Amino acid sequence: MTSLPAVEEVLANAVVVSLHMRVRFRGITTREALLLRGPAGWGEFSPFPEYADDEAAYWLQSAIEDAWLGPPPAVRASVPINATVPAVEASAVPSVLERYPGARTAKVKVAERGQILDDDLARVTAVRAVIPNVRIDANGGWSVDEAEAALRALTADGPLEYAEQPCASVPELVEVRRRVPGVRVAADESIRRAEDPLKVVRAGGADIAVVKVAPLGGMRRVLSLADELSAHGVPVVVSSALDTAVGIAAGVAAAAALPDLQFACGLGTGGLFESDVAGLREPVGGAMAVRAVRPDTTRIKALAAPAGRSRWWMERLRRCHALLDKRDGLFFV
Repeated sequence: MTSLPAVEEVLANAVVVSLHMRVRFRGITTREALLLRGPAGWGEFSPFPEYADDEAAYWLQSAIEDAWLGPPPAVRASVPINATVPAVEASAVPSVLERYPGARTAKVKVAERGQILDDDLARVTAVRAVIPNVRIDANGGWSVDEAEAALRALTADGPLEYAEQPCASVPELVEVRRRVPGVRVAADESIRRAEDPLKVVRAGGADIAVVKVAPLGGMRRVLSLADELSAHGVPVVVSSALDTAVGIAAGVAAAAALPDLQFACGLGTGGLFESDVAGLREPVGGAMAVRAVRPDTTRIKALAAPAGRSRWWMERLRRCHALLDKRDGLFFV
């Protein structure tokens, strides 16, 4: 497919859902998404509300790729995933990890606003009691000094697989790598929200790249970026953008198509929702099978967003579609 489908065609089978979170995650308790259906299946358009249309348009491109073109060829039948631990109290960690049977890696949220380093230490310690291989994600919440102190404290009793986006800016990531050479740094926001995703790598600010299908514009764009990053010696971790089951399936498909997959992927976030648009995909042996997802009609009706929110999303899609129409063309071939 080389042309953009008309906006009315995209909206013909669109529906907006609202999913309640089990715990606050990324500062929200409800996740909204617009699902659309095309000739190849379903796609998900769910840029966070604060994102400008220019950025959100990449998410629409991803949704259209999924629904009109479908996934790239897979080279593996399943994808290893990590457990995802929100910024909960340490006492709640065991119940969170129960949702990830067989997981050998856990990603732990740290640097949560309103919490202190002792909270992070207690949470990571509780996770290590169950899953020894731990990676952390600060979402750019630390200064360089705070990151250095935190990483030294968090590795006092055991190693970290990596620290994801410990600071917000590329120069800060470079400095953290210099000060704490024993901890690998993974870039997330510095890649998926950057005009030049390779900037952080060329500057020496990342050992690992966290890539997300929707923000980057689709599965094939993820594969292309992974190929470029590989030339710089930087492996990728495919992760969720807090997607519904539809978006998770696209992430799994992208990870399944990568020639090389060194790390567990952050695609097990479905358990963060009280209910999803399709049945929860339980990992088997710490891995998720590669398969298409078809939303359940009954679930979609039960999760339908209020009329006002649906109109908001439909208008947002129209604006983003107009932006895509003005660009040189979609990535798809």
